[in-house]
Amino acid sequence: MKLTASIVTYITERKELKKCIDSMLADGIDYVYISDNSPSDDLRSFCEGLSNVEYFFNGKNLGYGGGHNAAIRKAIACGSDYHLVINADVYFNTGVIPAITKYMAENEDVAMVQPNVLYPNGEQQYTVRMLPTPANLIFRRFLPNSWGEKMNYKYLLKFNDHKHEMNIPYHHGCFMFFRVKCFDTVGLFDERFFLYPEDIDITRRMHKHFRTMFWPGAVVTHKHCAASYKSNKMLLIHMKNMIKYFNKWGWIFDEERKKWNAEILEKYS
Repeated sequence: MKLTASIVTYITERKELKKCIDSMLADGIDYVYISDNSPSDDLRSFCEGLSNVEYFFNGKNLGYGGGHNAAIRKAIACGSDYHLVINADVYFNTGVIPAITKYMAENEDVAMVQPNVLYPNGEQQYTVRMLPTPANLIFRRFLPNSWGEKMNYKYLLKFNDHKHEMNIPYHHGCFMFFRVKCFDTVGLFDERFFLYPEDIDITRRMHKHFRTMFWPGAVVTHKHCAASYKSNKMLLIHMKNMIKYFNKWGWIFDEERKKWNAEILEKYS
């Protein structure tokens, strides 16, 4: 069995990157691909000094999905069984990868798994979610905080204690553990999305054919910068790509979203 992983970098801090890589290689990941979208290849010498790490410089910013697709193609070519898409600001103790791998081996209809994700202070991150409506991901940014909190309570599944597994059609892109052969059915990340909704898009495409599971039997830590809340430039990128997402799947009329969100509320609330 072969396990691979990929990190897409963009002017990424080396200490943070090394902590993420060390977590994976110490826990059973065989090979890590660093797909660098940065303006220059300053990370090359750093990465080439690490064992079981392959660095490649993309020469331009391919976006999140494009950067990971370049690595996933390499993983497929080398015969990987499972591939982890992970952010550089995620780290974890030993035992996470073997536990998830065992879970997936015992559940062959599962295409992808997201473990329980916590902030560094131990607080819950709500990284598996209902499929978003335009109100969830666009309009709430401009509404009073009290209105936004009411929307988030349902959308982020805050009503659930996150202590039991759930089959959810939206996994946050910080940690997505894929069964590689499922890409044959679904395809890779949709590169029309430069940043943000590609994780929603690929999860729901996997969810059509397989189970896409939140599984709290493993726990990881994610620093989570939330860049679009801190930068007007990133907010604009987020908004543009969400428009593309709703143009693809539907703004008001999205029957899958309606059906699956109703199932989530019925089953897990």
